[in-house]
Amino acid sequence: MSKYRIEIKWAVIFSIAMILWMLGEKLFGLHDEYIAEHSFYTSFFAIVAIGIYMLALYDKRKNYYRGFMNWQEGFKSGAILTLGIVILSPFVQLLISGLITPDYFSNITEYSVETGEMTRKEAEAYFNPRNYIIQSMVWAAITGLITAAIAALILRRKVPNPHQVKGTTPYR
Repeated sequence: MSKYRIEIKWAVIFSIAMILWMLGEKLFGLHDEYIAEHSFYTSFFAIVAIGIYMLALYDKRKNYYRGFMNWQEGFKSGAILTLGIVILSPFVQLLISGLITPDYFSNITEYSVETGEMTRKEAEAYFNPRNYIIQSMVWAAITGLITAAIAALILRRKVPNPHQVKGTTPYR
């Protein structure tokens, strides 16, 4: 288990960041008064999510792999981080919808019906805690693995060949 301590730590950090982001959205009125703007502003969480993945894999490279990590090691770490986020996401969604913004689903349902985007039946079927829990788990898995792959590519660092390091053998 200590082998995955870094991934667990960052999955918790990711979950806390998500909760704080939703709290911020609620405080700024994006779940009620400015609900029409919600989908635009919520997409900016992707920047936070990518940043957390980069920091997590950097942490793994620096503190577990002693500064050197190949793509496979980085991707494996990112995949484990993603698994942690997927496991925590139902609890995060329940906390958000139960405590932070309990009126969100009724507000977004009303907005979707009023704007003609959906019928009431469609909106109620789509905007509910159960559906959001499923969506958050699927979305976290897909985007997490993609982000892990890209972050691992960016943060990979090969162990230097001692024959190519200055001071061990002359350069030609």
